[in-house]
Amino acid sequence: MEQTELRAPALTAAVRPITPQQRAATAARNGGGPTLEFAEQVPYDAYTHASTLHRLQQPLSDDPGEMSFLMVSQIMELYFGLTRHELIEAQRLLRADQVWEALAPLRRAGLHLEGLNAAWRGLRWMTPADFNRFRDLLGDASGFQSAMYRHLEFLLGLRDPALIRPFRRQTEVYAELGATLAAPSLWDDVIALLARRGFDLPAELLSRDVSVEHQPEPQVEAAWVRIYADSGPENDLRLLGEALTEVAEQFGDWRWQHVKAVQRTMGAKVGSGGSAGLAWLQRSMARVVFPELWSARTNM
Repeated sequence: MEQTELRAPALTAAVRPITPQQRAATAARNGGGPTLEFAEQVPYDAYTHASTLHRLQQPLSDDPGEMSFLMVSQIMELYFGLTRHELIEAQRLLRADQVWEALAPLRRAGLHLEGLNAAWRGLRWMTPADFNRFRDLLGDASGFQSAMYRHLEFLLGLRDPALIRPFRRQTEVYAELGATLAAPSLWDDVIALLARRGFDLPAELLSRDVSVEHQPEPQVEAAWVRIYADSGPENDLRLLGEALTEVAEQFGDWRWQHVKAVQRTMGAKVGSGGSAGLAWLQRSMARVVFPELWSARTNM
């Protein structure tokens, strides 16, 4: 309730809090039907900014398929941001040793990633001929340049400082990406949590430069083997491991579907952003999110 009250003033005046009693009185006046008259902007639009969202599509061609490509790309951007929001909340809770509470945002993140993956279905119609009808008009524009996707990768522990260089002239975006890169990833926070719980982890691992991508550590793997050996209902770390596994698996599925979508629509052509396209994406798949959580399963 406190959180709702704090956020309410930031909303437009067309969105006003009401009580359950007021809601019931409105339903009685309406005879059970919806309210059809408003003194100001429709409250739903004031809250969701739907009319603004639907004005953000500006195709570069008259090809009807481009709208599908553009909107699915925008939907994915929203899912990137939403998943990032959940992972940041999970980090906050893990740093406060609130493992049970951190499970909820992690589970939501897994579901958001599932929705993100479903968005690929909206592009399965696209053949090379379909894409080629408007691809050249996109110029150098490429999904490789998604700042929000980079935030998501950095939060999940996939770190490459060079990948923020395209944003140097967008100073605010560049600074935000630099801050994410310089801060611990979700996996770094999980490792720190394991150390606080008494697992024997190398000191140099706990004090390392977090802007550099984490490399698999045998003692972290051994910790997860021990954690999963306890199947009791009070083992919050095992449940944490499963929530993290779901996030990693869904994110891996998105990356794989990206590879397949490129293969289906472009083959091995050079990427729009200047990369080798398919080959570059295939190489990136070798970088694993939460690596010890997967390798530990061999010894469970």
